[in-house]
Parts: sequence; C-alpha cells; structure tokens
Amino acid sequence: MTRILVLEHDASDPLLRMADWLADAGAEVRVLQLHAGDPVPPDLTGYDALISLGGEMGAHDDDIAPWLPAARDLLATAVAARTPTLGVCLGSQLLAVATGGTVTIGVDGPEIGAYLTAKRDASESDPLFDALPMTPDVMQYHYDVVSSLPPGAVLLLSSTGYPHQAWRIGPAAWGLQFHIEPGAEDLRAWGRSEGREPVGRLGPVLDLAEETMGEVWRDFTARFVAFAAEREKPDIALLGRRLPLDGS
Repeated sequence: MTRILVLEHDASDPLLRMADWLADAGAEVRVLQLHAGDPVPPDLTGYDALISLGGEMGAHDDDIAPWLPAARDLLATAVAARTPTLGVCLGSQLLAVATGGTVTIGVDGPEIGAYLTAKRDASESDPLFDALPMTPDVMQYHYDVVSSLPPGAVLLLSSTGYPHQAWRIGPAAWGLQFHIEPGAEDLRAWGRSEGREPVGRLGPVLDLAEETMGEVWRDFTARFVAFAAEREKPDIALLGRRLPLDGS
C-alpha cells in the first residue's frame, strides 16, 4: 500500500474530499496536524509521497506558524530525493520558497471562488496533468501567489489572472495554487469566516465547479497515488510514460 504523509497547517483546511479520494486509490495516509503541535519529521523515511495542504498563514509567516521552516526543509528534502510531492495552495507556496521561487501578495487582489484554468503545452507530457481537460475548473482561496517559479520549474496550468496556477519542479513534485480538496460549502464557509456573501464566484457557479471537480480532481489524485506507487521502481514511470530525471 502506498504510504503518504500529509502536512496539515490549519485546522480549517484538512484533507476534506481528498481523504476519500486517497483511500479509494489505495493510499495509507498519516496526517500531521502541525497547527496542533505534531512535529515535522526530518525526512520521509517510511513514506512513499508527501502532501502539503493549505492554511491562512503565508509561506514566510514563521512567527505565526513556527513549524514552517521545518516544513520547507522537508519539502526541499522531498524534491532532492525525488519523492512524489504535492503542494496545495499554501503548500505550493511553501514548495516554491523551498526550491528557490518567490511568493508575494497578489498585486491584483485575492482569487476567491470558482475559476477556470488552462493547460500549457508542457502538461501534455506530464503524468498527472496530461489527462486533464483543456480548461479545468478549480476552487481558489488565496491572497498570496507564487510570483516567480523556482529555477527549472515547468508551468503546467495558467489563467488570465495569476499565471502560475500549477507547475512541476524536478520529476516528481507539483504545486497547485488552487484548492482541490474542498466542496462548495467548505469554500463558502471559509468566505463566511471573512464576512463574504455566497454571490458571484461563491454563488451557484461554485456548485457547478464542485460537480466537475469531483470527477477531474478525484482522478488526478488517483494518478498521484499511482505515480507514488511506481516510485519504488528504478525509474519514475506511469502508464508507460517516463520523465527525464532533470524534470524537463
């Protein structure tokens, strides 16, 4: 069974729907509640993959979340070891900082609610993104953005708002600016906590996005688990497709 370590940075953003998706794909998951005091391990011994979730803090808010330096170190270790890794929202920003990218406040304001993204050419040779539709729906809730990708990173999804929506660093680590784990009501609950009304991108369009995302990102999660299962083989491979070890 594929063993996955999950870093939970915020009690308000657990695995949510991803918990079932990972279980259905055959993964054995251990969740570290870092916000509750669980320590970050120095390496990923005993695990086949790593997932870093979202949170209200920023990637540099070490004073608010004192475990962040250890989390960034673990992400850097995972990339160096070519351990399959997935960063979601804050997780992607931590992954970017850990590997030489930059994270700043989005100059055009936050993205909150349902949005469309678009595949870039590189996604067609990526083992996780190749099977996605050309313009997949995503759910957004972020103020900060990855303003510059890490050196050598490959852009996979973009948008008319902030361009770095999904990317890969090395052959086995992916960052997602958006969320795939919440349902529509979860996202609205985050909005209500900030006094936002369920209108516009948090309105009925969000329910439509939830329906399509339930299939697209469930299958994406299954591909990540399958990719991690293949990691024990001499080369990183999935469905007969191999990536060069430099990630290109």
